Amino acid sequence: MSFVTTNLAKLIQKQTAFKLKAYYSVFTTLILLQLVAILFSFNAIEMTGGGTNTVSIYINYYSADIVIIFTMLWSFITAILITTRAYRNDEFTFVTNRVSSNLSNINFLLIASLVGGITALLSRYIPRVIMYYTLNIAPVKPSIVSETGSELLVGILATILYVLLFSAIGYFSGMLVQLHKVFIVLLPAAYIGFLYLGGKIRNNEGNAVIEFFGDESSFVIFIIKILVITALLFGSATALSNRLEVK
Repeated sequence: MSFVTTNLAKLIQKQTAFKLKAYYSVFTTLILLQLVAILFSFNAIEMTGGGTNTVSIYINYYSADIVIIFTMLWSFITAILITTRAYRNDEFTFVTNRVSSNLSNINFLLIASLVGGITALLSRYIPRVIMYYTLNIAPVKPSIVSETGSELLVGILATILYVLLFSAIGYFSGMLVQLHKVFIVLLPAAYIGFLYLGGKIRNNEGNAVIEFFGDESSFVIFIIKILVITALLFGSATALSNRLEVK
C-alpha cells in the first residue's frame, strides 16, 4: 500500500460524483420549491386596464422572479447543509483532505447552481403556457417567440451566477457556524445590518448592496463582480475549514 499514490484531480472527481448521488434529495427539494413558486407566479404583480363604452381591456403583468428567489434561497440553505458535521462525516469512505473535500463541495454547488439557474429561468414560461391554454389569455408580448437566443443565454447565465453567489454566501456562513455556534446569532444580524447600511447610503431610496449586483449595465463587469466575490467567499470558507477539528 505504500506504493499507492492518490491523484487529487481523480479524488475530487470521485467525491463530486459520490455527492451528486448521495445528495440527490436536494434536487428533489429544488423541484418542489420551484413548483410552489410557480403557483405563486400565477398572481399578477401588476394590473392595469381601461376601455371605452364598448371595449374594455385589462392587462396583468406576471413574473417568475419568485421562482428565482426561491432557487437562490434553496442554494443558500443547501450550501449550509453540506458544511455540517453529518455531511462531512460521509467523506470518510474516501482518502481525503480539506482541499479535496472543499473542492468537491464547490464542484457540487456549481453543478447545483447550473441546474437551479437553468430550471428557474425556464420555468417562467410555464405559467404563460398554462394560462394561454386554460384561461384563453393571450400574451401582449409573446416573449417565447420574440426573445432572441442571446437574450435567453444572458438571462440563464445571470441567473446561474446569482444562484452561485448565494451558494457561496451559504457555504461561507456554514463554515463560520461550524467554527463557532455564536455565528448562528451574529450572521443574521450582520447580513441585516449590511443591507440596512446599504439603504442608508442611498438615503432609503434604494440599496447600495443590491444595486451593486442588480444595476450593473455592463454584463462583463457583472460577471467579474460575481466571480471575484464568489471566489473570495469559497476561498475564505476553505481557509476556515482548516481550523475545524480533525476526526
